[in-house]
Amino acid sequence: MEKADSSQKLYKRMRLWEFPDEYVVEPTDGSSGSCLEISRVDGSMKLIDEIPHCSSLRVPKIRTIFGVIGILKLLAGSYLLVITERESVGSYMGHPIFKVSSMKVFPCDHSLKNTPVGQKKMEAEFSALLNVAEKTPGLYFSYDVNITLSAQRLHDLGDESKLLPLWRQADPRFLWNNYMMEVLIDHKLDPFLLPVVQGSFHNFQAAIGKDIVDVTLIARRCNRRTGTRMWRRGADTDGFVANFVESEQIIQLNGCTASFVQVRGSIPLLWDQIVDLTYKPKFETVRLEEAPRVAERHFLDLRKKYGNVLSVDLVNKHGGEGRLNEKFANAMQHVSGDDVRYLHFDFHHICGHVHFERLSILYEQIEDFFIKNRYFLLNEKGEKVEVQLGVVRTNCIDCLDRTNVTQSMLGRRMLEFQLRRLGVFDAEESVSTHPNLDESFKILWANHGDDISIQYSGTPALKGDFVRYGKRTVQGIVNDGVNALMRYYLNNFVDGTKQDAIDLMQGHYIMSVSRDMTATSQKGGIEAIASFPLALGLILTGLFFATLSLGRVRHDVWNLLFSLIWASISLAIAALVKANGRMFCNRPRLHQSRR
Repeated sequence: MEKADSSQKLYKRMRLWEFPDEYVVEPTDGSSGSCLEISRVDGSMKLIDEIPHCSSLRVPKIRTIFGVIGILKLLAGSYLLVITERESVGSYMGHPIFKVSSMKVFPCDHSLKNTPVGQKKMEAEFSALLNVAEKTPGLYFSYDVNITLSAQRLHDLGDESKLLPLWRQADPRFLWNNYMMEVLIDHKLDPFLLPVVQGSFHNFQAAIGKDIVDVTLIARRCNRRTGTRMWRRGADTDGFVANFVESEQIIQLNGCTASFVQVRGSIPLLWDQIVDLTYKPKFETVRLEEAPRVAERHFLDLRKKYGNVLSVDLVNKHGGEGRLNEKFANAMQHVSGDDVRYLHFDFHHICGHVHFERLSILYEQIEDFFIKNRYFLLNEKGEKVEVQLGVVRTNCIDCLDRTNVTQSMLGRRMLEFQLRRLGVFDAEESVSTHPNLDESFKILWANHGDDISIQYSGTPALKGDFVRYGKRTVQGIVNDGVNALMRYYLNNFVDGTKQDAIDLMQGHYIMSVSRDMTATSQKGGIEAIASFPLALGLILTGLFFATLSLGRVRHDVWNLLFSLIWASISLAIAALVKANGRMFCNRPRLHQSRR
């Protein structure tokens, strides 16, 4: 392995010079490194020793930046992505962690002036998606420590690996800007190569008697099958699943460090939900004969990375979820063994919508695995005392709401287990017996769940009131209803474009000039003017007047007729919308070959 030059530290603060024909990135954090020059014509780059000459014809704009995310090359131009604002959010293993507050895309597309009109229009369509990508939530980074690795994996890195640049130490699954860094990697620009993770980072401190415990919760989202809720479901043929997230809970107390890792991810079969304006589109499984092989690949990868695996499936036993659960259970018969266990727990049937304390039933079923597979622990001298030997993999349909409630319960159990081991809790104590610790812990996991949910579904998590307050509340139930409706809107009208932007940023498509730019025409009648918001508005208006008329029936029987008429109009529009659902839905617009 190549050793990293001690002078090749990541630049922590830079100045971006915007000249008419080039960008120049100048380190301003006291480093003595060279400046990076990037052509605004073709995106080519080189290192230079001095800032180019400024004149009345070459007056630059100047701004401070805090990192280079990467370069994205489209059809005729390249685009530079940089961090323009950052926020300090805490520390990981003693090193500062920052959140991206704002990032900006700078085009290097002057060569477009000489390209055909069709290609210009195509480039404009792609570059518009970058405006969506600028608003990507939940991006975190560190200049000093590799946050793509759990504390256990970080500790187990060899001495030579620890000397490598951070991007070379990183787990590529959790490197959000992996694809965008490729051009910089090719030019050996290590001091500019800043690894970025999408996920969540929260922590708090609480006093337990004379002791102070520091608790951190980190989420790392996988980039292998990333996307939005109903546009990315199930697994691909390599076994990578949608919404795969590694959650690590870390406590630091009296010089000791303990870490506990859990994972969540979509059901590892080839399945999806085709958005068609119904509230809950049907689950569709494809190539069912490949299910055992896909599941086997998924769990083989988990075993290699985490050791033993306990797969906890929280989906319903009836309806579409039940059919999917049956297929998952059948596939797991070919995978289960000494190091892989499968357990179904019908969350809604057992816990309903308010009795989440009944998750204790689940814990009793998995306690043996939980205790046997332990957690990672370093003593006051930094010596490894315990190792986590396995991981609990939790899923529901979205891997958001039921999953987060369940994972927070397991995180609480593990925190109590660790505090007893460290001598802070006695055998009878629990988190709930310490109000300040209890409240902070609930908020920690509620914020964690909201972050993951916003990135996948566009709204905070449902059932979050139980995680946040320890009980269901009227306000929480109302919020769940509002968020459920918002998810419905986003699924159908926003997430298609968002999915395109994600695929573009992750390099899941190869740009092609042969792409047909002609939009599918909709001719005549309502198809020429209809849109999802208009249709939804008409349906809600019809239901409003139907309800209003129904409430006046006792005063005038004619209102019953009017109520039936308005209800019929609403149902007719809903039926028309469903029949033409694909027309209204915001379908992905990218049709290039997969990368």
